[in-house]
Parts: sequence; C-alpha cells; structure tokens
Amino acid sequence: MTEPVLAVEDLHVWFDLEQGGELHAVQGVSLALQTGERFGFVGESGCGKTTTILALMGLLPSSASVAGRVLLEGEDILADGEESVSPHRWTDIAMVFQGAMNAFNPVKRVGEQIAEPMKLHEIAEGRTARRQVGELLERVGIPAARASSYPHEFSGGMRQRAAIAMALACKPKVLLADEPTTALDVMVQAQILQLLIGLADDFGLTLVLVTHDLPIVAQVCSRAAVMYAGEIVEIGATDTLYHDPRHPYTRLLFAATPDLYDEEPVLSIPGTPPRLDRELVGCPFAPRCDRAFAPCDRVKPRLVATDTGHSAACHLNDPALKAAS
Repeated sequence: MTEPVLAVEDLHVWFDLEQGGELHAVQGVSLALQTGERFGFVGESGCGKTTTILALMGLLPSSASVAGRVLLEGEDILADGEESVSPHRWTDIAMVFQGAMNAFNPVKRVGEQIAEPMKLHEIAEGRTARRQVGELLERVGIPAARASSYPHEFSGGMRQRAAIAMALACKPKVLLADEPTTALDVMVQAQILQLLIGLADDFGLTLVLVTHDLPIVAQVCSRAAVMYAGEIVEIGATDTLYHDPRHPYTRLLFAATPDLYDEEPVLSIPGTPPRLDRELVGCPFAPRCDRAFAPCDRVKPRLVATDTGHSAACHLNDPALKAAS
C-alpha cells in the first residue's frame, strides 16, 4: 500500500474551562487515509467528530491544546502551529463547514469569497480568479453569473454548493465535510451527497465526512470510524460495521436508526455520554451498554484488530478476558 495522503497519530485535544480544569475532547485518535478514499466519522453529538477535523485544519480556538501528529503526505503540518499549517490550509486540506450560511460573510458577494483563498495563496487573482470562480460554480451546479450574488440571495442548497466550490478553490488533496446536509430537505441532501461523491471521484479527492446519519455514511463512504467520548471505538469497512459490528455502541447506533425496509422497531440508547472534564475509568460506554461484564467498569479496552482492516475497543473481543470473568 502506498504512503497515506493523510495520517493522524495519537491526536489529543484539551479545552481549558473557565471555571478551571480541562475537558479532554479528543483522546488518542489515529487513522490513515489513502488518496481518493471516502471516509466517515459517525457518532452522537459531542463525541469529538467535529473537534477532530477542526484540529486537522488548525482551526481550534485559543482555549484548545493539541498533541499528536497530523501527517499530510508525510509532513507534520501541526509541528509548528499556525506557521506550519497555514501554507497547507485550503491548498492541500480544505473544509466544508456545518451551516453554509455561517461560512459566508453576509456583506460580501459569493464570488469574492470563493476567490479569496486563491488570492491569499497567490494562485490566481483578477480576471483569472473570476474565470476560475465561474468554472467552480458551474461545476457544483450554479450558473457562473450568480458569483455577483450575496449569500442571502441563495437557497440553502445553493449556499451549500457554493461552500463546496469555495473549499475546492485551491484544488486541495483532502476535503473535510462537517455535516454538509444539515438543515437541508431530503431531496437537496441527496443532491449534495451525489455532488460530493462525483467531485471526489473526478478530482481524486480524499473525502472525510462527519455525520451522525448512518445511512449517509453507508451511501458515501467505503470506511468509517465510530467515535464515542472522544475516542474511536470501532473502525473498518462500512459494510462490516453494518453487518458485523464488534462494539455494542456501533450495534446500538444502527438499531437506533430508522430503516424504511426493515420492520424492526427503532430503539433508543439509554443514558447519556460521559462528561469529558473528568477522568474516565474503565470502558466509557459501560454504563449504557447492554452487554457489559466484570472488567468493563474498571479496565479500559484498547482499540485492537478483530479482523483484517477492522478494529474495535471492546472486551467482548477478548475470549480470555471473557472466560476469566
């Protein structure tokens, strides 16, 4: 296998709290992505998905501290903070933010904002930049003439398409999409997802999709990571996660997802995720788990391989530990 285009090694993120102490939002995330791969992060709100991808871009607030390495084609882009990540932001790794209306300045024309990263990185300006903006808008399904419009003159779906065009302005290798279909109706959601798939295939993009919508991950991504309490608790091919989950949280997530073609009742996951401003002892999912046993409340499970290309952090995958209990 070739060198991954993006590798994350033992990524941790802490936030300083106003009342004192820290919140450990991301805890030891590691993964490797190949060129052209479509990868998903799934899990409940607050599990660390968005914080993880913001850390990859160096876009966390000043209250955050980051440890670990983010390797873009072998180069650690977080090694020297803003100085090392800034040249890669938008040129090599770009992002479609959640809530397209908030991604645009309401008093600047859409075309000007799409051209801004081109000018910042000295890729194009003037007439050349305007031409490229028009081509990008056409590519995402918006007439080039609408570059002169303001964000409020676009529908929600058009704003999301324009946000995708802006993310592609400097032809990045990796595209991070944070809940790109939030607040869109079902038909527009499907169009945006098909657009992302088409762009990833056409441009050879590595696409990282963040969502809590499991059917979207199954439709778009070949691999996915399930996050809980700031950690990856299972990672593997999406088909395997769906048909043979090795972590109870993954199984319960799918059971809590409505399926039009299945008569099984939709189940809810009892309880709430743990607080991350306190030290976690044992498995963080144990208080909500329907299959917890003796070691779960005192021994933290490690993310270990359960099959080729599939790993999970659950004591149920350790026959010796189960027998000893």
